[in-house]
This record gives sequence, structure tokens and C-alpha cells, in this order.
Amino acid sequence: MKELTIDATIENIAAVTAFVEVQLEQLDCPLKTQMQVNIAIDELFGNIASYAYTPGIGAATVRVEVTENPLAVVITFIDNGVPYDPLAEEEPDITLSAKERQIGGLGIYMVKKTMDDITYEYKDGQNILKIRKEIR
Repeated sequence: MKELTIDATIENIAAVTAFVEVQLEQLDCPLKTQMQVNIAIDELFGNIASYAYTPGIGAATVRVEVTENPLAVVITFIDNGVPYDPLAEEEPDITLSAKERQIGGLGIYMVKKTMDDITYEYKDGQNILKIRKEIR
């Protein structure tokens, strides 16, 4: 398991993505899977940076684990910000045009659709969001 604790800022999305990419490259992860994971990082870490500590800045921890049978990467995002379960939000109606749709929710929807598993819990004052993506 590898772990990175960093200030939850939009500017640090690139550092988090690079940290995870190093782990994925060691697994000979296909480019499509890497791109899906990168989009998930952008969305999830971006949400932490934008909303968890508003108006201040706090730390977030990103943990990367590899599981076997099937080979998969599990990425855990941990912050001490405002409790927020993004999985509890109603899914956007993607049948509506962009003008008709409510703002927000599309990023989490994309993460749900591209990851093999996503879980959230609030425990001991921490938001803990885990995504799992099989390496095929």
C-alpha cells in the first residue's frame, strides 16, 4: 500500500494523479483504464478540494492498494472535511439536454459508471471514499 497526504487544493490534482499513475504503470495498466482512473481522481479529489474545507484548506490522504484475483487497484480518498456522501445524491437524468439538466452530479455519475466498485463511509470524523478498478 502506498499513501500520499497532501493539501486538498485544485492545484494538487496533478500531483495526486501522478502519484496514482506510478502505481498503475507498475501493473502494466491499460491506457483506457488509466484514463478512467484519472477522470475519477480529477472528480473525487476536485470535489474534496472544492467543498470539504470551504472556505479553508485542509489535508486529504490518497491511499493506493493492489488486490489480486482479479487484479485491481483500490484508491481511497480520506479527508476530515464536512461529512458528505456523494453516492447518496440522485443520479442526473442523462436523457435531458444539457440546458434542461440540473447542474452537478454528472461527474460522480461518470465515476460510478466507470469504476467496478465505489463505497463511502463517514467514520471517526473522516469521509472515506473508495473506488476499485480491475486491471484487465
